[in-house]
Amino acid sequence: MDTRPDDGLSRPSGGGRTRVDRLGTEAAGSAVTPVRPAPRAGSGEPVCGSARGLGTIVAMTDRMSDAEKRLTRIEGLLESGERDVVPAWRRATQGESRWAVTAVILVAIALQLMLPHRLAFQPYWALPVLEVVLLAGLIAGNPRRVEPRTRWLRVLGLVLMGVISLANGWSAVRLVAGLVNGTEGTDAGPLLLTGGGIWLTNVIVFALWYWEWDRGGPMARALGRHQFADFLFVQMQSPETAPQDWEPGFLDYLYLSFTNSTAFSPTDVMPLSHWAKMLMTVQSSVSLVTVVLVVARAVNILH
Repeated sequence: MDTRPDDGLSRPSGGGRTRVDRLGTEAAGSAVTPVRPAPRAGSGEPVCGSARGLGTIVAMTDRMSDAEKRLTRIEGLLESGERDVVPAWRRATQGESRWAVTAVILVAIALQLMLPHRLAFQPYWALPVLEVVLLAGLIAGNPRRVEPRTRWLRVLGLVLMGVISLANGWSAVRLVAGLVNGTEGTDAGPLLLTGGGIWLTNVIVFALWYWEWDRGGPMARALGRHQFADFLFVQMQSPETAPQDWEPGFLDYLYLSFTNSTAFSPTDVMPLSHWAKMLMTVQSSVSLVTVVLVVARAVNILH
């Protein structure tokens, strides 16, 4: 007896299958995967491929954003570091080359020997010879560069500058006294040459003083000991106008001395300390007196 419940579907006798049974069997045996609903959030079921791809893109975008932020922060630190780089004139550097200052000192000695003997300190060869000896000692102590080796080298340099200043000051006083008393300046040509030689030597003398005293001198500047400068150069105010390794050398002080002697006042280099202002004042005064008296006497002779 057939004990299967009656589901309301008629089946043929003899064990035949209805059309519904055949369809169910075929569906069960087919390779077609049934469509499943999308997993719900938090259900624990694996996400589909499109969802995984979208998540990967979002993660990559976040990582790129973080990398961009770090790169921006690094660029800012680099720019800040460039702004905070200590300039060469404020830190320890290699000593300055000696050749420029040596050549200029030799020019000053030659100018002294070319002056009329009556205007020179007597005997006229004594001070120039002493200057040559002192210069030779400096070159022997520091052949190539002005480096901070021993204290006696700085003392020797100061003595040399003092001797050159004494010789030129003596000649300038003798010339001015002769012009005032009428014993000098009988011929315009030799007078202009003599006055020009004293004036040019005066430029060299004050350039040496500026170079030797600014921030403690060349040896102290090489060590970077003094933070505050006595002279303010343009490159210090506008670092972008000069290389990063720029620092004032002897030729810069020679230019400072020349412009102060011609303009009788500071030009593009400003004195900051009291001694720098007073020294520039003395130079301007000496230059003004020499030029005015010599030129006035020469013009009077020509007329």
